[in-house]
Amino acid sequence: MLKKAERVAYILERLQQLYPETPVPLDHSDAFTLLVAVLLSAQCTDERVNQVTPALFAVADNPTDMAALEVEQIREIIRPCGLSPQKSKAIKRLSEILLEEHNGEVPADMEALERLPGVGHKTASVVMSQAFGVPAFPVDTHIHRLAQRWGLTNGRNVVQTERDLKRLFPEAYWNRLHLQIIFYGREYCTARGCDGRVCEICRTCYPERKHPKKTLKP
Repeated sequence: MLKKAERVAYILERLQQLYPETPVPLDHSDAFTLLVAVLLSAQCTDERVNQVTPALFAVADNPTDMAALEVEQIREIIRPCGLSPQKSKAIKRLSEILLEEHNGEVPADMEALERLPGVGHKTASVVMSQAFGVPAFPVDTHIHRLAQRWGLTNGRNVVQTERDLKRLFPEAYWNRLHLQIIFYGREYCTARGCDGRVCEICRTCYPERKHPKKTLKP
C-alpha cells in the first residue's frame, strides 16, 4: 500500500496524464449561464442539463430577461431536469436579487453567492472556480466516493471531504483537479463498476485490498 503522500503524488500525476484538458461539462457562455446550469444540475445529469439550457437561454440568458419571465414559463422549459417547481422559483428570484443587489452581475464572492436562492456551497464553489478562477474544491458524490476509495478522507459528509482534499492537494491544482476526479469517476471508478479494487488508481493505491471499500454516504 502506498503512503498517503505517495498516493496524492500518484493521483495528481495520473489524472494530469489522463485529462490534460478540463473543459467544464456544463455548456455556458458567462457566469450567469454557468450559475443557472449548475443550479439545474442538482440531482440531474450534466447531459440532461445541456439538452435543456439552450431553450432556456434562447429566451433569457441574462438576469434582466430571466427576472421578466413568469415562474411557470421557466418551469415548463426546465421540467426535464427534475425538481422544476423549486428550481424555477430559485432561478427567477436569484435573477431579481442580482438586479436588486449586484447591478445585474454575478458576484465573485462565495458568501454572496451562497445567499442566492437555490445556490448551495457546491454550486457557489463551481462558479467561483470556473467562472472567476478563484481556487475552490467543489465536492460532489463522485469526488466524495473516490476520495474515500483512495484513502484521502474518511469524511461522512462532503464538507469534511472538501476540507481534507484542500489540505492534501496544493491550491494551484484545486480548480483543475476537481474536474479531473469527476471525469475519472464517471469513466473508470463508477459507483457500481468499481468497488475500490477494480480501476487503475484504486488498484495502484491499494494493491492488497481484499474487500470492497464501503463508501460512507454524504
